Parts: sequence; structure tokens; C-alpha cells
Amino acid sequence: MTAVRRIRADEWRQAKALRLQALADPVADLAFLETLDNASAQPDEFWQERTRNSADGDTAAQFVALTADGTWAGTTTVLADRDRADSGLVVGVYVAPEHRCAGLIEALLDAAADWAQGRGWSALILEVHVDNARAVSAYERCGFVRTGELTQHVNGTEYVMRRAL
Repeated sequence: MTAVRRIRADEWRQAKALRLQALADPVADLAFLETLDNASAQPDEFWQERTRNSADGDTAAQFVALTADGTWAGTTTVLADRDRADSGLVVGVYVAPEHRCAGLIEALLDAAADWAQGRGWSALILEVHVDNARAVSAYERCGFVRTGELTQHVNGTEYVMRRAL
């Protein structure tokens, strides 16, 4: 049994550990714009502020999937989209390898969608690297569709995908 909920401000150590685990994933260079070296070098205050900002308020929310024994198995964050006032931007999606294919990504993205709807937003937007077929497939399963728009980042070309709420 897994539960999905919004993180709490005092859980910055767990949030940091899960982020570092995500950045150590073999496809992290396709999935994230941040490097493990850069994230590892951040002081505790960085992680405390980042977690606090995602635990409270209406501009960002981080969700975590917890197993029955309390293990943090996955996460996603939704931010107010700077470019689309009616949408939330999904970032930092990660499910630990041993918990993949168990419905966690669906549960995390559903929690993100519920939160975004509560803000009055009509869609979730995300960007996914064109070479990250595993992630593209997972997002499609979760109701995201390619918009036809491509973005360029330091790690290459990414599809823009949208999920109507």
C-alpha cells in the first residue's frame, strides 16, 4: 500500500535524499536539468527553503509517494507556470526503480492534478526529453499529450506535453 501526499516543511532531509537519488539515476541527464554534483554541493539551508516553498502556499507543491514502511518511493512537483497563467508546470518527476510499474507515477500525477485544479488551473504542462522514451510512455499513460511544441535546453530537445484538467 502506498500513500501520496504533499511534503511537510520539516521533511527537507528526506526531500534532499530523494532528489539526490533521482539525480543519480542512469537517465538523469535526460530527465533533469540539474546535476548530482551541483545538488550535492548545496547547503542545508537550500534544501530547507526548497522544501518549505513546496510544502506551503499556492505557487508550488511537492508530492511524495510513501510505501507502507514509510520509504519515499517517488515524487513530483507542480509550479505556477510562468508562461501559462492557467496551467501548472510539472517538474522533478521521479519514481525509484524498485517501485516502477506499480502505479506510483499515476498516483503522483493525479495528486498534482487535484492540487492544480484547486488553484483553478485548467491544465498541467511538462517537458520531457525526446530520447526519454520510458518517461514519454509513462506520461502518455497518465493523460498527457504532445502539444507539437518543442523546447531546447542544455540537455537537448524536449517535447511539451499537456494534460487537461
